[in-house]
Amino acid sequence: MSEDTLKRRATVHDVAREAGVSLATVDRVLNGRPGVRAATAQKVDEAIKSLGFARDLNASLMARARDLNVVFFIPDGSNEFMDSLAEAVNRRFSMALSDRIHIETRRIKALDSAGLAQSLDSLDPRHCDCAVIVTSEEPEVIAAVDAAHRRGIAVMTLVSDLPHSARRNFIGIDNVAAGRTAASLLGRFLPNGGKVAIIAGSLHLRDHAERLQGFEAGLAREFPALTIIGPLEGHDERSETQAIVETLLRQHPDLAGLYNLGAGNAGLVSALEGSGQAGRIRVIAHELTTPTRAGLIGGAIDVVLDQNPDGEIREAIAAARALALATDRSAVTDPIEIGIFLRDNLR
Repeated sequence: MSEDTLKRRATVHDVAREAGVSLATVDRVLNGRPGVRAATAQKVDEAIKSLGFARDLNASLMARARDLNVVFFIPDGSNEFMDSLAEAVNRRFSMALSDRIHIETRRIKALDSAGLAQSLDSLDPRHCDCAVIVTSEEPEVIAAVDAAHRRGIAVMTLVSDLPHSARRNFIGIDNVAAGRTAASLLGRFLPNGGKVAIIAGSLHLRDHAERLQGFEAGLAREFPALTIIGPLEGHDERSETQAIVETLLRQHPDLAGLYNLGAGNAGLVSALEGSGQAGRIRVIAHELTTPTRAGLIGGAIDVVLDQNPDGEIREAIAAARALALATDRSAVTDPIEIGIFLRDNLR
């Protein structure tokens, strides 16, 4: 590599020269198109890293005949966190449009894998560059993601991942770590042991399954005196979650702790307050929403683990931009940190 190359921003010509290949080959590698031998693609990748080459996203956008189109598929229903995600997308609309990115939100029925698969199958690559989905891990969704990828639509998962699909990127927290965190906190809250109930939305959601995995492993390793009841599925609905908590309180009057790794927290708080058990049972929930905030303030909930919907949408749009422009075959995004909220540090 020459000293002159180091002094200025590297170009595709520099990459081609460094790798000893044609400009056409560099273009095929950058855009993930077929027709390049693995060994040649590796040479190009090494040249890109060596030169610190990065495509100018604004120039790439200006060269396009149309704006980028990104569609967010977010579940509808009574899940307040999903409403927070949709609101975060809406807040980003004007800012994204000024960057020539058109974002759209489509609300779909919660846990309706067939409906989501049909919606993905209906996407036209001429009008959609990237789809961002919140989904359960079902065969029909995986098939639809793979089909969209083959049509040239980049698909990203948000909140809950589909690692065995052709999805290009995942935006969300480390859910196994979130489950371990909940176990660590409940274990410290209950040093004398006791019964701890687990409520999930659906274990077909990878984020819920991973939280359960982390929670169970954390208790088994550090707090074996705690006995688990469940998990019981409330399908992220207020009424179902409320009924589950009411039943738990009747059947287990000595219940010491409760971990709701899904949504439906308005129902959870209502059941605890209605039974007079709020504050006696140690409770950990997810997502800082209106019901969980009220639960923290009122004492029904001890800790809320949050994943920052605004940060997730910001990172999702940035990754969609990079993927749609083929600037990076695996878009790099900032990690989504797990927020830990108590009544004492509410903002």
